[in-house]
Amino acid sequence: MIKIYNTMTRQKELFKPLEENKVKMYVCGPTVYNYIHVGNGRSTVAFDTIRRYFTYRGYDVHYVSNFTDVDDKIIRVANELGETAPEVAQRFIDAFNEDTHALNVQPADKNPRVMDYIEDIVAFIEVLLDKGYAYEINGDVYYRTRRFDRYGKLSGQSIDELEIGASQRTGEEQQIKEDPLDFALWKHAKSNEISWETPWGSGRPGWHIECSVMATKELGETIDIHGGGQDLAFPHHENEIAQSEAKTGHVFANYWMHNGFVTMGNEDEKMSKSLGNFVTVHELIQEIDPQVLRFFLASTQYRRPLRYSIKGIEEAGTNLQRLKTTIESANFRLEHAHDHLEADMILKQELDMLREQFITEMDDDFNTANGLTVIYELSKWLNRYIEQTEVSRNILEQAVSLLTQWLSIFGVEFTTELVDETVEQLIQERNEARTNRNFARSDEIRDLLKAQGIILEDTAQGTRWRRE
Repeated sequence: MIKIYNTMTRQKELFKPLEENKVKMYVCGPTVYNYIHVGNGRSTVAFDTIRRYFTYRGYDVHYVSNFTDVDDKIIRVANELGETAPEVAQRFIDAFNEDTHALNVQPADKNPRVMDYIEDIVAFIEVLLDKGYAYEINGDVYYRTRRFDRYGKLSGQSIDELEIGASQRTGEEQQIKEDPLDFALWKHAKSNEISWETPWGSGRPGWHIECSVMATKELGETIDIHGGGQDLAFPHHENEIAQSEAKTGHVFANYWMHNGFVTMGNEDEKMSKSLGNFVTVHELIQEIDPQVLRFFLASTQYRRPLRYSIKGIEEAGTNLQRLKTTIESANFRLEHAHDHLEADMILKQELDMLREQFITEMDDDFNTANGLTVIYELSKWLNRYIEQTEVSRNILEQAVSLLTQWLSIFGVEFTTELVDETVEQLIQERNEARTNRNFARSDEIRDLLKAQGIILEDTAQGTRWRRE
């Protein structure tokens, strides 16, 4: 049974979906004013891996992740470039889709965009106004934070602690609000800003209201899981809870999941655009295999911090190549496997034990680090087995299937065809040349294949190959 660490309760809880074998999952997506950096990519990969594991365990996952395409940063970039906010947003939505596709992230079932939900946002705010949870001042609409008596429960902060921090803020907005803790639901229009007409005048939505509206609109008033980066727990998710539950009177999300930061540098600072210490996924995948980056990002349990380093990525690449070689070698041995062996039952029991161990580790709050350890154990088991004189076709197929299934959860998918027809012919010709003691031709073919990235290994069971 899957257990999830719930940020709300600060403990692992048995996952009980609203509907049997179904998962309603909303994950906060990017604000599209620039390319995503590796920290953003880590969050996207983490929740894609979680989604894939739910599917592996038999759940039907309805996965929604938004694009924030109305925001101060988008407006600033648009003004700097002399473009419209929709133009900037679309360019970086396209970039996000391109980069995450390279990382083999499955597309969300729906990617709602704020601009498509303005009428819903206005209607949502009107309900909060009618209930007394919001108030309007000169075209701005604010949420009365103190009116919601459970405010702070997600981040574990009391209203008094929050008040101390809020009282230290300065600026015109702080002066006009009823309470320094109140936050904006709607902002009146300024010059050179995209805006919409509402009962309170021309303006645009605040950041927090957007996800409340899109999540409840697409998934219902209560959802199973709400996810996002650790930095979103406060104030973004705290405000989402206050808005949503004030409007609907129901629990907004049963489980809150937050992924850890990507850190870098000697002091392990959080990777952030605001700090200027970031590497974009778009740039990085021009230099390294996107599949290696994906494997690196998925190899640490989602709640743990992940230290970004070239050495770490290189190690991920080495480990990935070893797994790929194992699968290729096992597929080669299939050509010489037997249909039935007496030891099949014992070997199947060993595979079943590994399967149970993998599920146990991954069921424990999606512990990919421990799950990966089991994957490596299966790989070692498979490498030992294919060295035997006689191997079972049935066992080999089961083991390879298991390994490829598990790697698919990590977003890694190998092409398991051995080689194309031309290379196969060359390997056969080389074998004939060696039989005829034509070693010059044998060496020539080996060098030719090496130039194509194919490494040959001569074993007692025949010639094996692997890609560099």
